[in-house]
Amino acid sequence: MGKKTFIGDLKVGDRFDDLFRVRAAREALTKAGKPYIILTVADKTGELSGNIWDNIDVLRGLCEIGDFLKIRGRVEEYNQRPQLRLESLERVAAQDVSLADFVVVSPRSRDEMAAELADTIASVKNPHLKKLLKYFYGGQGTMTQEITLAPAAKSFHHAYVGGLLEHILSMARLAELLAGHYPGLDHDLLVTAVLLHDMGKVKELKNPDGAIDYTDAGRLLGHISITFTMVGAAARRQKDFPEELLLQLQHCILSHHGRLEFGSPVLPMTVEAFLLSMIDDLDAKMNMFERLRRGKKDEGMGWTEYQRALERHLYIEKLPSPETETSRPGNKPDETEAPTPRQGSLF
Repeated sequence: MGKKTFIGDLKVGDRFDDLFRVRAAREALTKAGKPYIILTVADKTGELSGNIWDNIDVLRGLCEIGDFLKIRGRVEEYNQRPQLRLESLERVAAQDVSLADFVVVSPRSRDEMAAELADTIASVKNPHLKKLLKYFYGGQGTMTQEITLAPAAKSFHHAYVGGLLEHILSMARLAELLAGHYPGLDHDLLVTAVLLHDMGKVKELKNPDGAIDYTDAGRLLGHISITFTMVGAAARRQKDFPEELLLQLQHCILSHHGRLEFGSPVLPMTVEAFLLSMIDDLDAKMNMFERLRRGKKDEGMGWTEYQRALERHLYIEKLPSPETETSRPGNKPDETEAPTPRQGSLF
């Protein structure tokens, strides 16, 4: 069953009758106490939300995360934002749809990221930290395959297949620059902290065929505590791993969200931990900017809708597509490069 209408192309007033995937579904109550469902559907180009007001008992079972729905409706405007107005919906079997229409994939190729990861690990000279990195990224406890496919978040940043490794490598490039700019930094500790700080996300999030959701462990423990435990257990397997070095590395992990209200149990109290938290925050926010700029339809500067994660409207200019950038003089396309998120042809 082919998909013809993509969310990224829909405008207020457009009608549609096409396939979408459930990204989220949450029940709420009206002021009168009547239940309704807040439904968010998605495809590889974006997402759209709307409310289901009627037949809740019947439709509740059709709105599970990852399910595919055939929806007829139109796009309306509510609070200056496009909103889905549903007229009918029915479930469609997964085998009857093309996953490539729904799965967002990192624009970076896996081979390219794997080579960059190997170079970054090679830059770490401390034998204890290098051994620890090889344990996670290539040894007995390797999680390379999971990290290659994992998203970095459920929705806010790098929330697509391969997003976690893309985020980690972008942070590592920033860490290299800062380690060479500010005196007295422990390069190896900072780079190792970058490479390991989000390791727990492979257990926090599940990503069956691109439908991202939290695992039970993810909701109950969160990736910071999961990563803290994983790194501590792996370091102690070395037997001779210095306790002071592990203490500083685990402090970087625990504090990398930067503030207590953002989920870190402690504030950054070393220079490496402080920089890690800043780099993490910067890269996440710049990814949000990039995705908004690539999704912008019109040329020139313009305002976005209110961005809840950034607590502001943004005044942005459209970015050229990755295909346009690689076709410019002097930019040779990489034959092994993965498709852009819009193409999503991992499967």
